[in-house]
Amino acid sequence: MALVGPSGSGKTTLLRCLNRLIEPNDGTIHFKGINITSLPPIEIRRSLVLVHQDSIMFPGTVLDNIGFGPKLQGNIDTNHWIQCLKDAGLSKDFAEQNAEKLSGGEKKRVALARALALKPSVLLLDEPTAGVDPKNVKKVEQTIVNFSKQLGLTVVWVTHDVTQAKRVSHRIANLKDGQVIQVSPPHEFKWEGAY
Repeated sequence: MALVGPSGSGKTTLLRCLNRLIEPNDGTIHFKGINITSLPPIEIRRSLVLVHQDSIMFPGTVLDNIGFGPKLQGNIDTNHWIQCLKDAGLSKDFAEQNAEKLSGGEKKRVALARALALKPSVLLLDEPTAGVDPKNVKKVEQTIVNFSKQLGLTVVWVTHDVTQAKRVSHRIANLKDGQVIQVSPPHEFKWEGAY
């Protein structure tokens, strides 16, 4: 599902509510039939993994970055981490590179691999192609679409680009002033003006 809307409409706030980085002031959010406030935040964040707009890399190699979260859980499976790197559209040759020296698009894909390494049920993406070289945007989009299909992942994708939302999603939700004003399949989605 893509979330679109003007700046300040609540797209990123909604993502943060979904994985309990922010607690909603009103209403409830259910995941697999359970109110998420009844579950420990860390449990929610392992199932609903948020990939922030800024792809911050930790010091060290690409493999160090991908394995950061799993290591905290006591899960050291470098073969899985390499597979996540491949699923995110990079070859295993990137594994030993300095993560901080990668291009913007490569950092985005490492951030995706880092999220995949946690084996999430839902991937929450905040502007996953922001800052990516325009010639690589469609490559990153296709990578995400491919691995989400292959892994059976639900993806909630925030974007300002309605055209992108139509390319990558099965449904589009339009937010305005913190309210969902429309949800429809891409071919039925109507909007006024640009975001």
